[in-house]
Amino acid sequence: MKGILETHGTFPRLLERNAAVFGDRKVAMREKEFGIWQEFTWKEYHEHVKYFSLGMISLGLSRGDKVAIIGDNRPEWVWAEVAAQAAGAVPLGLYQDSTLKEVAYIIDHSDAAFVVAEDQEQVDKILDMKDQLPKVRRIIYSDPRGMRGYRQPFLLDFAEVENFGRDLEQREPGLYGKNVEGTGYEDMAFICYTSGTTGFPKGAVLSFRNLLSMAANLIEVDAKSEKDEFVSFLPLAWIGEQMMSLSSALLTGFTVNFPEKPETVQENIREIGPTVMFSPPRIWENMTSTVQVKVMDASWLKRKIYDWALPVGYEYADAVFRKATPSASLRFRQKLAYTLVFRALKDRLGLLRLRSASTGGAALGPDVFKFFTAMGVNLKQIYGQTEISGISCIHREGDINFDSVGKPIPGTEIRLSDSGEILSRSPSVFLGYYKNPEETEKTLAGGWLHSGDAGYFTEDGHLIVIDRVKDVMHLNDATRFSPQFIENRLKFSPYIKECVCLGDGRDLLAAMLCIDYPNVGKWAEGRRISYTTYTDLSGKPEVLELLAKEVEKVNSRLPETTRIKRFIPLYKELDADDDELTRTRKVRRAFVGERYKHVIEAMYAGERAIPIDAVIKYQDGKTSNIKTTLVVRYL
Repeated sequence: MKGILETHGTFPRLLERNAAVFGDRKVAMREKEFGIWQEFTWKEYHEHVKYFSLGMISLGLSRGDKVAIIGDNRPEWVWAEVAAQAAGAVPLGLYQDSTLKEVAYIIDHSDAAFVVAEDQEQVDKILDMKDQLPKVRRIIYSDPRGMRGYRQPFLLDFAEVENFGRDLEQREPGLYGKNVEGTGYEDMAFICYTSGTTGFPKGAVLSFRNLLSMAANLIEVDAKSEKDEFVSFLPLAWIGEQMMSLSSALLTGFTVNFPEKPETVQENIREIGPTVMFSPPRIWENMTSTVQVKVMDASWLKRKIYDWALPVGYEYADAVFRKATPSASLRFRQKLAYTLVFRALKDRLGLLRLRSASTGGAALGPDVFKFFTAMGVNLKQIYGQTEISGISCIHREGDINFDSVGKPIPGTEIRLSDSGEILSRSPSVFLGYYKNPEETEKTLAGGWLHSGDAGYFTEDGHLIVIDRVKDVMHLNDATRFSPQFIENRLKFSPYIKECVCLGDGRDLLAAMLCIDYPNVGKWAEGRRISYTTYTDLSGKPEVLELLAKEVEKVNSRLPETTRIKRFIPLYKELDADDDELTRTRKVRRAFVGERYKHVIEAMYAGERAIPIDAVIKYQDGKTSNIKTTLVVRYL
C-alpha cells in the first residue's frame, strides 16, 4: 500500500490506476434502481469523473473553489467528489436530512461556489435560500424527475454537465490528465463538517495524506481486498463513510454498493451479502432490536430453541473474550446453536458472508457487542474522530475486549493527559478547522490532537473510553459516573430507542426515555392496548410498567450508587431537526438539558405528574402544539 501511495497518493490518481488495472473487467459500483442492480465498471467510474470534472471546469470551476454535495448515497455523489478534486477544487458533504438552517450555514461558511444536489427536494432547499447564498454560482442536480419546469440559468442537469466535459475534451484533449497529475498527496481533499454536539458544526480540513494514510494503516490490521463487497448506506458526509466508500475502496479496489433507498437498506444488504461492514452503534442496536421483536413473534418451539441457543452463544463469546480455548462440549453446543439458529439469523440480516465487521462513531453497549459475537459475527470496536480521518484504534483479530476500543493502528501514537484526556498523533491528524484558527490551535495544542474524550489504558494496552470529558458527571456525594455507559445498557432494550441520563450535581440518577415506537406499538397491539399517537402510547400506564422492568434489569447490573431512581418517558422522540441530536444521532446534552429544564427540575423536585404544553417542529418547517402530562416513575 505504501508503494501505491508514493505514486498514486490522491483519489483521482488512484481512480486512474484502478481504471487502467481493472478496466471493464471488474465492477467498481452497483446501484439498485427500479428494482435492478445497475453496474459500473472501473472504466465507467473513471469516465464519469473525467467528464463531470471537465464539465465543471467549462462552467468556471477553478482550483481552490469549494463544491458542496448533498443527497442520498449514489454513484453521482462519489463521481462529483472525485471530479472536484481532479479539478483542484475542494469538495464537502452535507447530510441529506439537514434542515434549511444547517444547509445555509455550511454552504455559506464553506464558501461553496458549486452545489451538487441529488434531486428536486435538495434543489428546492438551495433555491429557497439562494438570496442568502451569494457565493453559489452553479447548482447541478443528478435526478431530473420533477425538474422539467425549472428554468433558472444557473441550474443544470448532471448529464448535461458531463456533455460539456466531452466538448471541452475535444478542444483540450490532455487537460484532464494534466489536472490529475497536478494533484498532490499533501493537497486539501475534503472538508468534513463535524457533528456539532455543542453548536454549529466545524469544518475539519483533511488532506489526501490524512485520508489515505489512515486507510493504508487500517488495512494492515483489518485486511481488505479487491474481492470484498461493501454496502454504502450511511451518509457520505460522515467521515466513516468517506473512509470506506472512497479512501479504502480506491486504495484496494473493492466494490461499493448503493441501496435503492434508505427504507430498503436491510433488504439490499441481504441481496448483496457484504463481506465488509462498518456502521455506527445505532445500526447494530436496530438489528438487535429487530431480532428480539421477531423472536417475540415466533412460534413457541422456535422461541424455546432460541432461548437455549443464545446462552450457549454468550458462553462461547465469553470464552473468546477471555482468549480461552472452548471445551469440546462448548464447541459442539456452539456448532449446534449456529446450525439451528444463528446461521439463519445472520442470513436474514444479510451478514452471512461478513468477514470484517466494525462499529464506531460512539460507544456500543457491551450487551449488543456480546449479542453479535454470540451469533458468530466477527464484530470489532473502533475509535476515532473526524479530526483523525476516522480511525485511530481498533480491536485486533483474536484480541477482543468489548469494554475497550482496541489498540492504536500502525502509525498512531496515543497518550493520556494529566486530566485523563485522550491525545493522539499520526499522519492522519487533520490540517485544521476551516476559517477557525482559534479552535484549531486549541485542538492541536502541543502537537497532539485533543479528543475531548476521557479514557485509560488496560494492562494489556487496550484503550478504554469512558465518555466525553465534559460529560463525565458527579453526584452530590462525589460519586463519579458515565451517563453514556448507562444509556448504552438501556438502549439494549428493544423498547428504548434513546435515553438521556441525568444526575450531575444531584443527589440521585434519573433518566428521560424515548420509546421505540414500532416495537412498543407491536407489544401494545399484542396485549390489545389501544393507542393513537407516539405521545399517547408513551404515556400508557402499561408502557410505563414495561419501561420500569427494562430499567430495573439495567439497575441490577449497576452499583447501588449509580442506579436510576426515577424516570419519565418523553412525549416525543429526540430529533436532529429539533437540534436535540446531531446528524450522527449523538445527544446534544447541553441543549436537551436546557430545552427540558422544567421537566428535569420538576422530576427532581419530587413531582409525580408534569404538565406539558410544547411546540413540535417538523423537517419542512411546520409546527404543531402538543398538550399532555408526563408521569414520573419512581424505582
